[in-house]
Amino acid sequence: MQEGDAPPAIKESSRKVIFAAVIANLGIAGAKFAVALLTGSAAMMAEGIHSAVDTGNELLLLVGEKMSNLPPSPRHPFGYGKAIYFWALLVALSVFTLGGGLSIYHGVQALRRPEPIANPFWNYLVLAIAAGFEGYSWNVSRKALNQVRKSGSSLWQAVHNSKDASVFTVFIEDSTALIGVAIAALGIGLGQIFDNPYFDPAASVAVGLLLVGAAVTLARETGALLVGEGIGREQTGRLREIFCSDPGIMTVGRLLTMQLGPDEVLLTAAVLFKRGMRIDEVEEAIRRLEAKVREANPAIQHIYFKSAGLADGEAPKDEPAC
Repeated sequence: MQEGDAPPAIKESSRKVIFAAVIANLGIAGAKFAVALLTGSAAMMAEGIHSAVDTGNELLLLVGEKMSNLPPSPRHPFGYGKAIYFWALLVALSVFTLGGGLSIYHGVQALRRPEPIANPFWNYLVLAIAAGFEGYSWNVSRKALNQVRKSGSSLWQAVHNSKDASVFTVFIEDSTALIGVAIAALGIGLGQIFDNPYFDPAASVAVGLLLVGAAVTLARETGALLVGEGIGREQTGRLREIFCSDPGIMTVGRLLTMQLGPDEVLLTAAVLFKRGMRIDEVEEAIRRLEAKVREANPAIQHIYFKSAGLADGEAPKDEPAC
């Protein structure tokens, strides 16, 4: 299944992923904070901050989802689809500053005066429960990513190719959360085994650095979509084949695409129609091509043709001519 094959399903899948993440993180954050205060674990405090930030981030994504569904207006003739990318970028910033920054700061402070953890059993219990809830949310986002995942590709490649910021943001957050739980458990466990109070705050710093890495990844993915990412060379190549095979087209120049939202794409096509065609024949060719393009990729909702000598719209050298 290609991006945009079923826009309503994509939107419903995005909301399901976000709600699953909110439910998972809300309860986990409260439990982590309670146990952190009870046992004095810096790693658990970092995990509590992590889950609290994730909960707020999911709420930001819901705001972005709502805004992206607003209808076009005179000031925004192509709609508000990119709003979800803006709010996802804010999520990346909050993960970096609130999640990563606070976790590192709290860990460094605890390293200066480390204290033994009191009754670590509760830490392990909450971390195990958190892993279960995070695993459930992660699996929901994984299934949503699989809808656009190509055969033989990895989940990371699916994240990179996905245009739905809600889904891949939650997936990255949940993946980070599961790794963070493992780091926190490892820090607490090593502290017990070696009777060394420094392992626990060191785990807090490690969780913070993990969140910084996740934030950079999110910023890179959402930033590319926000500034105008295309649909990719493979799909553009399939579009070129459609144009080249049409009997009314003599030459195809540049095909430029831009993602306007998770399920909305803009396409501009520089084409040269065959000489001698009447106006009605050109109009029929345009209607025919629009139908074929939308059949191949329903996400392409805006198609604009540029008919000229193609001097300023020649096809790239690495793309086949026709």
